[in-house]
Amino acid sequence: MTEFTFNEPDLLDDDLRLIRAQVQRYVSEVILPLGEEWEKAGVVPRHVFRDLGKLGLLGMRHPVEYGGSGLGAMSSVVFGEELGRGSFGGVTAALTVHSDMSISHIAHRGTHEQKQRYLPAACAGEKVGAICVTEPHAGSDVAGLKTRAVRDRDGWLINGSKTFITNGVHGDIYIVACRTDPAAKGSRGISLFIVEKGNPGLKVTHQFEKHGWRASDTAELFFDDLRVPADALLGEEGKGFYYIMSTFQNERLVAGAMSVGQCAKAIDLTIDYVRQRQAFGRSLWDQQVVRNKIAWLAAKAAAARSLVYSCAQMIDEGKDVVREVSMLKAFACETLQEVVHGCLQLHGGTGFIIGTPIERMARDARILTIGGGATEVMLEEVAKRM
Repeated sequence: MTEFTFNEPDLLDDDLRLIRAQVQRYVSEVILPLGEEWEKAGVVPRHVFRDLGKLGLLGMRHPVEYGGSGLGAMSSVVFGEELGRGSFGGVTAALTVHSDMSISHIAHRGTHEQKQRYLPAACAGEKVGAICVTEPHAGSDVAGLKTRAVRDRDGWLINGSKTFITNGVHGDIYIVACRTDPAAKGSRGISLFIVEKGNPGLKVTHQFEKHGWRASDTAELFFDDLRVPADALLGEEGKGFYYIMSTFQNERLVAGAMSVGQCAKAIDLTIDYVRQRQAFGRSLWDQQVVRNKIAWLAAKAAAARSLVYSCAQMIDEGKDVVREVSMLKAFACETLQEVVHGCLQLHGGTGFIIGTPIERMARDARILTIGGGATEVMLEEVAKRM
């Protein structure tokens, strides 16, 4: 079996190299053998979160005093890339939504009491997080969300719905974006709240059957007079939109890392296949057009990977990288489409059969040009800053 790898960048210290090795080992020993079972069940088992929590991989970006490791953006890149190489997009989605896209709101903006209450269990994988922003009529247009939170006695009353929520069925800690000031226009007047599993006002109304990412549970949620105490407000009232936009930068970085990991795996699988597959009296690898096609896909993937690591380095240096991360999200996720479909083409009819890794990877890849900011939205973010 071939193993296609990129050269390791000098940006990684010994700790990050150890993290990469830990994730690689877990992918090889647990995710690859069991991933198909999780695809059929439509859920990543809770023991996976606990396993990775024990390894310290779910709280790498969170404060040390609350069970995390206090590491930077580069740790998220290594984590996302190696999970991406695991070839099960739904597993990667469930884990990174928890580690990098939901609980991070508490790590960045929570009070001491909120961090103390939620972060240790989240870092340990005992509690799973979900970020609840998208609504039936508000996706990339976050400012258009309509779920309402109004003051009620000593707390808040939430009504509305959210859709396409990863970890929505089996999650424990929901970060919910609500409009708290209906008179405020656009991005103003949105706040974030922490909602816990078991709240009687929280209804999981639908679990989606999806084209890809089938191992992750994705739900439609309904909030029916859901009451939360005053201390469920996360950060400052009315600042929710800006918090979401800030966290989006990390989400898009991780999407880029996931993409390049999946690119490497797809190329890996394809090199192995074309070296074995015989056609016209010799292996497909012996056909120059095939070798050139794979080399071109590898070059595009390498370029995307360089941009991923460059953006992570700039984030860790405290630079404003909205433009660069938007470029990354568009380029890496679109490159992934070219790579997986190019690799599927080289698999021929085998690549069209359900149960082959490249077929699953092609399905899983499709959402990455949509979720976390569609390609068209990302290009507009770039254009506005040119």
